[in-house]
Amino acid sequence: MSNKNLRLLSRSLLPLLLSACGSRGLLTTVGPNYQTAPLPTAANWQTPQPNGNYLPMAHQGDPADLSRWWDRFQDPVLNRFLAAAQQVSASVADARARIEQARANLVGADAALLPNVDSSIGAKRSSSSFGGAPFIWNQLPFGLQSSWEIDLFGGLARQEEAARSQLESKNASWHDARVAVAVEVANAYLAYRYCEGQVQIVQADTESRRESARLSEIAGQAGFRAPGDVALANASAAEGNRTLLQQQAQCERSIKSLVTITDLQETEVRKLLTEAPDRVAKLPSPPVFRIDSLPARVLLQRPDVAAAERDVAEASANIGVELAKRFPKLSLSGNITPTLQNINGSALLLAQTWAIGPTLSLPLFDAGKRAADVEAARAQYKATESNFRSKVRTAVKEVEDALVRLDSAGERLPEARKAVSGYRTNFLAVQELYQAGLGNLIDVETARRNVLSSEMAVIELEQEQVSAWIALYRAAGGSWDEHEDAQKIGAATSPVSNKSEPEKPDQFLNHQVDFTGGKS
Repeated sequence: MSNKNLRLLSRSLLPLLLSACGSRGLLTTVGPNYQTAPLPTAANWQTPQPNGNYLPMAHQGDPADLSRWWDRFQDPVLNRFLAAAQQVSASVADARARIEQARANLVGADAALLPNVDSSIGAKRSSSSFGGAPFIWNQLPFGLQSSWEIDLFGGLARQEEAARSQLESKNASWHDARVAVAVEVANAYLAYRYCEGQVQIVQADTESRRESARLSEIAGQAGFRAPGDVALANASAAEGNRTLLQQQAQCERSIKSLVTITDLQETEVRKLLTEAPDRVAKLPSPPVFRIDSLPARVLLQRPDVAAAERDVAEASANIGVELAKRFPKLSLSGNITPTLQNINGSALLLAQTWAIGPTLSLPLFDAGKRAADVEAARAQYKATESNFRSKVRTAVKEVEDALVRLDSAGERLPEARKAVSGYRTNFLAVQELYQAGLGNLIDVETARRNVLSSEMAVIELEQEQVSAWIALYRAAGGSWDEHEDAQKIGAATSPVSNKSEPEKPDQFLNHQVDFTGGKS
């Protein structure tokens, strides 16, 4: 091909190449242009929020106020467990693998918009006679082949749009998996500290029972206590020992759970749990906040909601992908194949061949398959949209549930502490009467059980309150704010491409949250 012909060809193909580098079809882009509808949520939260001492800081719907919420517990043991669990979590690893798969799909969708070029080289030796003396024919072909589908109706552009939405969905799902692991570890750690607190209460009660039994034995031997009282005191001490052993076993099970979640050696887990005496039996102290913003704004921060919304965008783009298959396709292919050859050992000669030309394919008859595929894509879009709305409703419910739990625990705790004080005063009074010989042991043991039950109720409410805060952090979209995480996943969310970012549809309230901690 002459230089003049090459220049004419490049001039004719340049507009096509530029159009392929864009995000629309050459003639038009079939299929719906995705736009997010307003979130189906109430205008305001329906549950009363904690008040008084529970509101030292405002939230205002800013993800930065909820980023890395566990760090604000100021508990290095919890942080160590969380870091270990993130490294070994199967769900996090699976989510990361899905990001890589989605990124590969996006790279493939980008590549489909551009020409592909292959090269080949070979060697061939053959013998021919044509009815006379045979001759040896040596051939050494090498060449370039190229093909290119020109996106007339935007099918490839929609495929790229779908792949990009899929990647954004998988990235959000990765963050959701990490948040889920953080909540799991935080609750397991909370369960162990709660168990330690229970052991301390039961241990103090058991020691009191043992002392009462010892004194009753002495009084009984001296004839000052009836044998029945002595037997009751010993039975009470035995019951206390049983309860203590049962509670200690529960703490051992909690340690096993932490070992399983973090994959740390059990000796290391035990060391971390006990090396700071001031943290033994101390529940984590979460930083509190108030959800002052509207439900729709809060839900922006939830990665599971963002993932579901991006799935809807992908399903919308897939309608265009299937619809484009019902329109003509134009492809351009060509090859250049120089070949060095000789016959019977003569000098090598260079033979040049080239070919280039368009191919237009027209869908004529497929018994309705393409139309059925379009309808299937539309049905899938409706199903995905329904799933998204279900996610939104679930998210609102989880926030409301966490607020109910917090409100209830905050109202019950003062009453429970009053009960402890009253039962303890009653127990001491009944015990003094018994020791003075004016009461009976049954009343003492009844008062003792009331004290134990009320103390266990208080620590259970304290555990419930912390657990509710953790649930609220997650329900309100608590996540990460690590620049290194953003860098690690940045390659996944922005595949290598010379294209500019396609125009994004309007997101919730006209902005989209980046779950690495910023906004785009």
